[in-house]
Amino acid sequence: MGSQVLATEKQATTAEWKVSLKYLIRNFAPIKRTRPLTWCPYSGIIPTELAGGQYVRNGANPITNEDLARHAHWFDGDGMLSGVLFQRAGKSAHRIEPYFVNQYVLTDVFLNAKDNSRLRRPLLPSITTFVSGSLFAVVLAVIRTILLLILSRLPGSRRAVKKISVANTGLVYHDGRALATCESGPPMRIQLPGLETVGWYNGRRAENEPHGDDQAGFGGKGPAGFMKEWTTGHPRVDPVTKELISIHVVFVKPYVFYSIVPPRRKEVTSESGGLLTPPMFDVPISGVLSPKMMHDFGVAARHTVILDLPLSLNPINCVMGKPVISFDAAKRSRFGVFPRYEPHKIQWFETSGCVIFHTANCWESISTGPIAETCVHLVACRLISASLLYSAGALAPPTPKAVPPEYAEEEQCRLYYYSFPLVASGSDGQPMIRNQWALSAIPFEFPTVSPHHAMAAARFVYGCSMSSSSYYSGALGKAAKIDYIAKIDIGTLIARGIAHPPQQIKGCVDKRTINEVMQSTDADDPIKLFQMPTGWYAQEPRFVARSGPSSEDDGWLLTYVFDESQLDEKGECGLEAVSELWVIDAKNMRDVVARIHLPQRVPYGLHGAWFSEEDIGSQRRFEAARRETTAEELDLSSRLSRIRDAIEQVLG
Repeated sequence: MGSQVLATEKQATTAEWKVSLKYLIRNFAPIKRTRPLTWCPYSGIIPTELAGGQYVRNGANPITNEDLARHAHWFDGDGMLSGVLFQRAGKSAHRIEPYFVNQYVLTDVFLNAKDNSRLRRPLLPSITTFVSGSLFAVVLAVIRTILLLILSRLPGSRRAVKKISVANTGLVYHDGRALATCESGPPMRIQLPGLETVGWYNGRRAENEPHGDDQAGFGGKGPAGFMKEWTTGHPRVDPVTKELISIHVVFVKPYVFYSIVPPRRKEVTSESGGLLTPPMFDVPISGVLSPKMMHDFGVAARHTVILDLPLSLNPINCVMGKPVISFDAAKRSRFGVFPRYEPHKIQWFETSGCVIFHTANCWESISTGPIAETCVHLVACRLISASLLYSAGALAPPTPKAVPPEYAEEEQCRLYYYSFPLVASGSDGQPMIRNQWALSAIPFEFPTVSPHHAMAAARFVYGCSMSSSSYYSGALGKAAKIDYIAKIDIGTLIARGIAHPPQQIKGCVDKRTINEVMQSTDADDPIKLFQMPTGWYAQEPRFVARSGPSSEDDGWLLTYVFDESQLDEKGECGLEAVSELWVIDAKNMRDVVARIHLPQRVPYGLHGAWFSEEDIGSQRRFEAARRETTAEELDLSSRLSRIRDAIEQVLG
């Protein structure tokens, strides 16, 4: 698309727009300008470890954005990738030139809507509709979507919508493929560094790749096959075996399926030195009680953890007058733990109701006492309500249901530690959670660890924090803006908690506030905060290790940042507003070693990934990239085409 402006960015005309628009304006407003790789000026010194690699961040960016009075949610919209390539200038790594690129993920939904002036709202219903809409609103939204899906198959359509994913959530690299993810469909392969869209990936091969393995992958066959393609937004890749591990959440029993995709390259072997196990596709997970929203899960080197929380995602709810997405704090949270290759051996652990959208890390330990014991450990961002879903849609959360006093907790989103001692095979004992408490009292979300230490006992977790907890309490008019990046030494805090156990569930190891942490002068403080300058806000950071690091935290954090002093007097972004990519010293959490000055802004978005020079150079071959349908290719003369256009105009 080059530097072509796809459409003029629509801005609100006054600063008094109702708060439901807060995720469509300011630096949440979508960007409709895409660029090829474009050189960027920079200040500071770019670390040599970044040479040849690329940082890319995914996020929701609706191309159909005419109706600013519609339901809107931060997680709605077409996927847009924004990346910075650190290109070597010659063969030496000492001179590095940064290049910015951003492109839409060319999903079926995007290609169908692109340049379609008849659509004023996105094809898919907003998450806000499912969270708070009445039965009438939900039914109308679903009927509209179904009709538009049918119309997409008729002459005159720019693309038949066969898969409804917008691929706007995460990014992962597996076996020579960079994949954009979203739980409403399979991953979409993209090509680095230009961010072209290759095609849907089914666990065997992607569209537009040379024909090879045509066996069934995600989804398989049968009437429920299209649902079993729905792959979590956060599949995990084992840093040792290079296996991709994923879950697939559906609306019918057994509600969750499980897949493991080993790399097909012969040079990669398992940790034990033997050949990798064959792929596992769509293995049912038993014991999940009802359809749930499962955004993430835990993966250790030898075990997997499924989160069966009281956050339902059930279309039948609307028939009973309940929201399709709802949280019931009076119900229990359940964690299902099983050996990676033996999901039938699942053990269920129960505790009080909570919501977890993101896990930070998962690992095992084996005790060697008189009785050998395997314990699985999980660190995750825990909330006690679904307020995040409401806040991200500018909605007031519903009045919470009464819960037993022993379960009542203050609103929070904290980094929590869980330990699950596994019951020996054949034992009559009931699995019980041994430890479950917060590591720190500061707000904490969007966690990340050093990729080389994932699925092992990593010591440090990085993530986002805020001086205001409004993001987690659902306060109206307070959009999620990250003004602190946090580094938490979970190894130290877990050891403290085990030595001096806080109260289970409600307890916290380090009870300090953000202000109290900032006042600390202790060089060994287990919590370190990087404070953004006044008016600047960050996004999820990603860790890149220094070459030959002396410690786990010896490396760099990459994050997009935005200076809101660029907003005009109405609090809106002009076309000239720009963002930066900052490279922060992850060890001291003080120094910004380099600032890449981008040619345009990057809206506040979701999850990113670092792709190394080796990743980029070892991508699999493909035969073609997805492209837009040209006007000359459209069949606009048939009667069916005219009928299609007329109905679409009415649906809007």
